[in-house]
Amino acid sequence: MAPPRSQGLLAAALCGFAQLASAQAQAPAWPTKTLTIVVPFPAGGTTDVLARAVSTKLATALGKPVIVDNKPGAGATLGALLVAKAPADGHTLLMGAVHHTVAPSVYKNLQYSFEKDFAPISTVALVPNVLVVSAKAPYGSVKDLIAAGKAAPEKLSYGSNGNGTAQHMIGTQFQMETGAKVLHVAYKGSAPLTTDLLGGQIDMSFDTITPVLPFIKDGKLKALAVTTAKRSSTLPNVPTLQEMGVPHIAIGTWFGLLAPAATPKGVVAQLNAEVVKIVHSPEFKKQMLDIGAEPVGNRPEEMAAQIKEETEKFAHLVKVGKVTLD
Repeated sequence: MAPPRSQGLLAAALCGFAQLASAQAQAPAWPTKTLTIVVPFPAGGTTDVLARAVSTKLATALGKPVIVDNKPGAGATLGALLVAKAPADGHTLLMGAVHHTVAPSVYKNLQYSFEKDFAPISTVALVPNVLVVSAKAPYGSVKDLIAAGKAAPEKLSYGSNGNGTAQHMIGTQFQMETGAKVLHVAYKGSAPLTTDLLGGQIDMSFDTITPVLPFIKDGKLKALAVTTAKRSSTLPNVPTLQEMGVPHIAIGTWFGLLAPAATPKGVVAQLNAEVVKIVHSPEFKKQMLDIGAEPVGNRPEEMAAQIKEETEKFAHLVKVGKVTLD
């Protein structure tokens, strides 16, 4: 017969296990319904492509449908606001991007805080941006563009995915560093931007590789430089802007999933585990290589640190560059 102290410890342990089992039994199952990934840009752009790539595999992993809902506008802030105000039950997610770390500095009346109103899940991928011009354009190099931008201020134009997006910031820094004056034209997403670039309505863009890669491959667009510090593995023969004499530009576009801030930590942890598993799978890596993206898959706290750092970096660029909404 066990001594009284041992009996007490055994009883306490059994009680603890019973309480844990009871709590697990009472905890609401998740997910209980269809999940929605809000994409704050039109269909066809990099954000949309990545969201759809993740949604298919996430649906299989969770056993529930995962749909993509495009809510473009206001430099990706409209879609973000919808998710910030959505029920914090893990069923509504945002495919966020670097653009959301710029928005606080250029939109003074945002109705949400990207740092406080969202729970980061995981960064999905990093996509280099690339400076492209129409194949019919007379510019064969970055130096040609700089010379043209200096000779006739604002005669040249560049398109972006909207005010306060990474493309807008790259264009701003490009002008600050080179002295070229280029007119900024804001679009709602990559699809209309690329259409106008191909049609000659604008002269250049700093879009992510994904939407312009097919046109680079078939010779309709010329890639003059990538904006990241390193060359892209997808376009290894295209130099960086730093190699072309623009020394301080090192900006790429990251994309990642976030949930409303009050989402249960257990749900965020489960989502993180599934997303990281998807991102690191050989099939997903192959998909990313095909569209010029580099898979990431990190922890929520790492993504949160990234958001904080880049929010501060772009706040400085906006201030120094005197960026205003067009």
